[in-house]
Amino acid sequence: MIDYPFLPRVFPLGVILFDFLFLLVAIAIEAYILQRRLNFDRRTSSFYAIAINVFSSVIGWIIFFFVEPMLPVRFKAELVDYIFFNQLRYANHIQSIIVLTAFIIFFATFLVKYILMKVMLISLSDPSKNKPQTEIIKRRNSRRNNKFKWQNSNLVTSLLIANSLSYTVIVIIVFIRSAYV
Repeated sequence: MIDYPFLPRVFPLGVILFDFLFLLVAIAIEAYILQRRLNFDRRTSSFYAIAINVFSSVIGWIIFFFVEPMLPVRFKAELVDYIFFNQLRYANHIQSIIVLTAFIIFFATFLVKYILMKVMLISLSDPSKNKPQTEIIKRRNSRRNNKFKWQNSNLVTSLLIANSLSYTVIVIIVFIRSAYV
């Protein structure tokens, strides 16, 4: 048999499939929330949900592969046991670290999704629509600033709700997986 030096000997197919399932669930939930709360059409909300979830997933895996070699041996062993065998040997000792890590991942993912969404909204907006008449600018300047502040907080709230709902469903799926496997 041909030996490929770049391919791993053990391939974590279950992790890849569950990550794909988590992406599908998150995309569906977040697209629905973006459509309802930000008044996007279905295609636009699906596009933004796919983009922010795929990019944040890729960024998360890159961070994971940079952080994983720096972990202590005990945590690496626990991580491998959980990924390949779906069990934790020292579950009582590591639960607080898992909860802390989950909170950090949740808020880091929210921040990454917010930044990605702002970048996409700015880069994909039509610059010709942003040229108002000069006389109207002076009268409506204070109202426009309030409107932009409201839209910004609406984006933050919508992304926080979407991220929370998708993470809740993902946690439920993980609990169901651990209960039946």
